[in-house]
Amino acid sequence: MSGLCGFLQLGRNQPAPLRAASMLLDGDGGLAATGSSVSIHQQAGLLTAICGSATLDGSGERLAERLATAWRARGKQVCAELAGHFALCVVDGASETVLLAIDRSGVHAMHYQSDARQLLFSTSAASLPAGELDPQALYDYLYFHMIPSPRSVYRHRQRLGPGEFLLYSHGRAERGAYWQMRFREERALPFAVMKQQFQQALRSAVSSAAQGTDKVGAFLSGGTDSSTLAGLLEKPARTYSIGFDVEGYDEMVYARIAARHFQTDHHEYYLTADDVADSIPRIAAAADQPFGNASVVPAFFCAQIAAADGVTRLLGGDGGDELFGGNERYARQAVFSRYERLPSAARQLVLEPLLFGLAGKLEIALLNKARSYVQQALAPMPARLESYNLLSRYGPAQMLEADFLHVVDMDAPLAQLNHCYWQPDRLSQINRMQALDLHYTLADNDLRKVNLACELAGVEPAFPFLSDEMLAFSARLPPDDKLRGTRLRYFFKQALREHLPAAILRKKKHGFGMPFGAWLLSDARLRALAYDSLADLKSRRIVRAGFIDQLLQTHVHEHPAYHGTMVWVLMMLEQWLHHHATPARVAAPINVAETLDDLVPKG
Repeated sequence: MSGLCGFLQLGRNQPAPLRAASMLLDGDGGLAATGSSVSIHQQAGLLTAICGSATLDGSGERLAERLATAWRARGKQVCAELAGHFALCVVDGASETVLLAIDRSGVHAMHYQSDARQLLFSTSAASLPAGELDPQALYDYLYFHMIPSPRSVYRHRQRLGPGEFLLYSHGRAERGAYWQMRFREERALPFAVMKQQFQQALRSAVSSAAQGTDKVGAFLSGGTDSSTLAGLLEKPARTYSIGFDVEGYDEMVYARIAARHFQTDHHEYYLTADDVADSIPRIAAAADQPFGNASVVPAFFCAQIAAADGVTRLLGGDGGDELFGGNERYARQAVFSRYERLPSAARQLVLEPLLFGLAGKLEIALLNKARSYVQQALAPMPARLESYNLLSRYGPAQMLEADFLHVVDMDAPLAQLNHCYWQPDRLSQINRMQALDLHYTLADNDLRKVNLACELAGVEPAFPFLSDEMLAFSARLPPDDKLRGTRLRYFFKQALREHLPAAILRKKKHGFGMPFGAWLLSDARLRALAYDSLADLKSRRIVRAGFIDQLLQTHVHEHPAYHGTMVWVLMMLEQWLHHHATPARVAAPINVAETLDDLVPKG
């Protein structure tokens, strides 16, 4: 896979002795790059590199060279001039400055660590020296099931978020956003015009994503996004699906409907519990940091069968839900928001006293349902989105060791969500949720999942829905076209009625969900791996041993799907720590000479 890494070291008369022959050097800075999609350029006092599918002024030719010219002329403003999916770096030894940036959606990653004397950076965390684990990052992982940017699993290391840059100059770091989604909520154009623009942008995005290889395929879950992409690829498109021989989880019937409708060269694989047990150590070892999204396993096997079929690039439908209103929680939160629109007198003087006062002790199904609705509706956004958060439901004090909790901020995860949710000013609820999902659901979760799965399988992922043109179109789509009452994807489905099969337009979202909870109870090998992992986790003094025992002996048997999620999250944490964690040490200045061999990207 393509990647880049480098360093800038200040205050030395001579550059550090280097043992990495592939690294370009200029003064006290160095830069290494690998992969076919990397452009790199060196001139007096300046190193530039960019990986991915970017263009500058509409062209991808001699990209790093033209990036160097633009940097000399306009500095960090060059980030906003780039289009496409990319990670870039400019190492300007003459001015003791480094510029780092990633694309608007966060398809690519950038990790960095710095102090007043030096900066290290890489698109892969594995290329940077390991450090001291950050307890707050581990707490965030247990809350989110991943670690959101800008935090990293290691202290003193950070990651850029979507549309962000880092300017490191003379030992000082400035981090900022060169791009943010700018929503326009008023309707500016009639439906017919918007439909035409949307279809043109979508076709262009798919064509661009498939360009450069004749060995392209697509994930096909049978949902609207993956089916749309499969139908727009040049025929016969190669499509790949994962099934589960467990009731309530398999949606292969919809993938087959799409494959027949679009006459694709379709490939299927039914995942087993043995497959999952085999893949867990590999996935944990390959992950940059703890990652608890179980859907990475079916995504990995899907990418594997595509790679075995000769596919080198695999298109994913990620981003469609977040851009066009496809997540079920959008409709659910719209229902809760209706309560806020009731007159306050009716709510506070009639409904709430009735439900929680006089009738509060009556165990009647309809009253219980009404009480639950009002309780959730009373919670402010975005905290209401976390009503079923596992860590909150169990209670941090009941789940985690007191010494661990003493060194973390339990309010930090919700504070992050609040900051992101309320940052766009005067927006509708659907667009605020979209802004939140573009960061937490997409950039930090789904894209990391697909990138990790594809990297392990040896194929390149591509995400047509996240083209710059599609982002811009979504930003000007009125809220009512994303969510019409409780009807999800209203505009999207209307615009593609002639393209998609009716059964897929009507189906509810499912995706590559995995029946881990069911397999945990039925498969001895997978259960042994999970239980052994959680037994080892007890010794790390993060999760209380008593909670682990209760989770495995009681909770998971009561509701395998719900509590099995936490078993998976804790198992993947222990598996990652087993493969990556070194004895804790106090963070110290990095010796470039000692660690440079580790800086070169691994494949």
